[in-house]
Amino acid sequence: MPTTQDSAAADAPTLSVRTVWISDLHLGTPGCQAKALLNFLRDVECETLYLVGDIIDGWQLRRSWYWPQAHNDVVQKLLRKARKGTRVIFIPGNHDEFARKYLTHNFGGVDVMEEAMHLTADGKRLWVTHGDLYDGVIQCARWLAIAGDLAYEFTLKVNRWFNRVRAKCGLPYWSLSRYLKHKVKRAVSYINEFENAVAREAKKRGAHGVVCGHIHHAEIREIDGVLYCNDGDWVESLTALVEHHDGRLEIIDRGDQAALLPGMLPVVRPVVALPEVAVPLPEVVG
Repeated sequence: MPTTQDSAAADAPTLSVRTVWISDLHLGTPGCQAKALLNFLRDVECETLYLVGDIIDGWQLRRSWYWPQAHNDVVQKLLRKARKGTRVIFIPGNHDEFARKYLTHNFGGVDVMEEAMHLTADGKRLWVTHGDLYDGVIQCARWLAIAGDLAYEFTLKVNRWFNRVRAKCGLPYWSLSRYLKHKVKRAVSYINEFENAVAREAKKRGAHGVVCGHIHHAEIREIDGVLYCNDGDWVESLTALVEHHDGRLEIIDRGDQAALLPGMLPVVRPVVALPEVAVPLPEVVG
C-alpha cells in the first residue's frame, strides 16, 4: 500500500523555475483542460505566477452555468500556491473583465493588476498584458467578438467529439480549432496584426519584450527588435511560458498530456535568451 511519504513524493514539484505565465484557462467552460492544468500546477514550483487574463470565462457563465469540481480544484490550487509564498498576479482579460473593477485589490493572496512590468533575472523588462485592449475586433466590434466566441465554442464541441474517437483509436490529441486558425488566411492575418500591435506598444513603453495571451497561440519570437512572448492557452494548446532562474524563457507544452504516461516529461519548446534592445527603460510598475 502507498504510504504518506509516497503520496507526498508524488505531489512534489518536478520543475523549479523563477516565473510562470499562464492565461486563457477559460474556467467555467467545457473546453477548459482543467485536469491537465492541475497536473501542471502540481508539477511546477515558482517564485512568481502570472495569470494573464481569461482565467474565468464570464461570457460563457452568463449564458449557462458550468463549474465542475475540477475547475474548483484549479482555483484552490492557485490560492494554495499564494498561501505558500508564491506571488500570484492576476491580470484580467476580456472574458473576465468583471475583475477590472477590483484593480489594486488582493484576494486570498492574489494581486489584481491591470498590467505589470516584469524584471527578469538578467535585468530585462517584460511588459505583461492580456492583449485584448490591442485587438481591433474586441475594441471596435464587440458583437463580432461575441459571435466569434460562439462559433469557437461550437468548434471546440466538435473537437471534443473528434478527439474522443481518436482516443479510442489510440491516437494523440489534435486541435481542430488550432489547425483552422493556422490554415485560414484571415485568421493568420489577424494573429500577425495582433502580435505586431502589442510588440509596438511594448517598444513605446521602453520594454525589452511583451508577454500576453488572448489569441491562444503560444510563441516566442522577435518582432522589430522586441521579444514577443505568448503563453498560449489551456483549451487547445495546453501551454505555459516559464522563466528559468538565469532569465532564459521557454514554452512548456502539455498538448500531449492525454497521451503521456505517468513519469513522462513534458514537451518543451527551444529556450530563448532575451535580446538587447536600445530603448529607455521605465520604472517597474508591478
